[in-house]
Amino acid sequence: MSKIKTVLGFDMETDIGSWTSGDEGFKHGTPLILKVLQKHDIKATFYFTGALAKKNPHIVHMVRDAGHEIGCHTLFHETIGDPLFEIPGMIPILPEEVDHRIELATQWVEEVAGVRPTAFRCPRLWGSNIVVHALERLGYKSDATYPMYFYRERLTPYHPSREDWTKEGDMKIIELPNFADLSMESKDPYGRDMDQWPLWRTESADAVIKHIKGYMKYCEKKGVEPFLCFYMHPWEFWPMPEGLIHSGEGAVLPDPFIIKNCGQYSLEQFDLLIQKLKDLGSVFTTASGVLD
Repeated sequence: MSKIKTVLGFDMETDIGSWTSGDEGFKHGTPLILKVLQKHDIKATFYFTGALAKKNPHIVHMVRDAGHEIGCHTLFHETIGDPLFEIPGMIPILPEEVDHRIELATQWVEEVAGVRPTAFRCPRLWGSNIVVHALERLGYKSDATYPMYFYRERLTPYHPSREDWTKEGDMKIIELPNFADLSMESKDPYGRDMDQWPLWRTESADAVIKHIKGYMKYCEKKGVEPFLCFYMHPWEFWPMPEGLIHSGEGAVLPDPFIIKNCGQYSLEQFDLLIQKLKDLGSVFTTASGVLD
């Protein structure tokens, strides 16, 4: 059986992504994730927003001291790339702002971590040519933004083109496609049901493994080695509030699947998922470690 190169990435953002300003999951979920990774002797990549890194430096240090890769995930989890679909209120920042935003986020994370991040991921997997050019200028080694479910072309890590970041080219940075089961028939106009997130939590580790096996057969037919890149969040490993969540002058009501099974069940299934991936022949690496 061939080895499956696998990257586990954690987007270190506020609770429930852009929908709240809380950081309970960030503070309490991260240590739980680290325990599972330590149990399995795995190194992962943690993509910090600059704001939460500044607010919770001890969490950044905890991740760093455990030997994991420190990455960046923008300043405040803002949209910096080209939208793939419409989300009310999620308006991307202006293109001319992108370079400075990424540079500032990089500085904030570096100041707290004491190491310069060389791995990046855009919120919601909304990337752009401007983003990858900014990352290249700043010396980033990897960008785990490519949404396989949407573009459905790149299956393995690649160096992007300077003209079109979704195509292969000669840039130094490497782009990591996020795993989606392209072997299945999608019922979503954007293909989001092929994406792995958050199936291990809303259903089970077995449900994810079923899709991974389908994807492995898909890759075999394409003649490429299967590559798996996952994105998860610390708030998924800590119970999230149900119903309306009040913040400032208003409230949000997340769709049920967003917070379903956050907490202990998610942690248990994450543990099982890692073991099942090992059983399939997975070899785990950090995002930037893919270059090695």
